[in-house]
Amino acid sequence: MKRLNIKGVYIFTLIFLIWGIGSFFNLWNSYIIPSPIKIWESFLKLIENGKLIKHIGISLKRIGIGFSITVFLALPLGIFFGTFPRIYMYFKSIFEFLRHTPPLALIPMIILWFGIGETSKIVIIVLASFFPVFLNVLKGISQCDKKYIEVGQVFKLSKKDIFYKIILPNSIPDILIGLKLGIGYSWRAIIGAELIAASSGIGYLILDAQQISRSDIVVLGIIVIGVTGIATDYLFSYLVTSYLKKKKGDYNEEYV
Repeated sequence: MKRLNIKGVYIFTLIFLIWGIGSFFNLWNSYIIPSPIKIWESFLKLIENGKLIKHIGISLKRIGIGFSITVFLALPLGIFFGTFPRIYMYFKSIFEFLRHTPPLALIPMIILWFGIGETSKIVIIVLASFFPVFLNVLKGISQCDKKYIEVGQVFKLSKKDIFYKIILPNSIPDILIGLKLGIGYSWRAIIGAELIAASSGIGYLILDAQQISRSDIVVLGIIVIGVTGIATDYLFSYLVTSYLKKKKGDYNEEYV
């Protein structure tokens, strides 16, 4: 796992101190920048009444469903096109067009097609997380070191054995990194979707708080998103590093 960035902790501590001192001496409007104490009180209240846990759970459920669909689609497609790059060239322009189209820009059409229910949010998550996973799987499969493949051919391995014993194991680091990036894109997409069309979730919690002028809950929602993102990032970093340490003892963690 990546080691904790101590310098980053110093910066966070410094920002928190400035924030707390500024709020204590009323150096700025408390409506624009609520005090840490006010946010903490709101956090405890939302935990007590169960609203925060409810909204986090709903967002996590949506991400879990959407990202599972992404993995189900992106892994086999990435493996297929990585194995048959000539076929991929026929579809590359379509994939590139879709990759450069922001999923949030498609929300009006997605709502028109799927309504404002859960399906539209799942579709947005899939569109946002598909390409980080797909492109990393494609890269891992198609860019396997030719020397390893030649060694397999020397030992008269079948094409099936070369794929399962050489190509696929060597692509695992890229696949894991793609999954890690995909989770991050899923969070961005679902929060954006919930801000636009939802009646639950963290994004909705933030939007609802903004509409009733509760800036403390808005900031709390942002903090929850950030903390969850950091936790997810460290989880996938741990998975990637653990695998690479097992397979390649000399792998340098800073490249994860």
